[in-house]
Amino acid sequence: MTVSKKTFISKKHIRKNLRKNKAYWAALRAFYLAKSLSTGNSNFFLSDKQISNKVLA
Repeated sequence: MTVSKKTFISKKHIRKNLRKNKAYWAALRAFYLAKSLSTGNSNFFLSDKQISNKVLA
């Protein structure tokens, strides 16, 4: 039994779009993490500046 070409192509496009969507959100999260680190608004990571302020306090 052969698989119709139309089904194969549609599945290929669906999988491609899922990968692109996943990569988009990963890149967006990385951008916002970098932005928060550069502005000093991060609660998760401590920068050198934040560590020195906590040691002095």
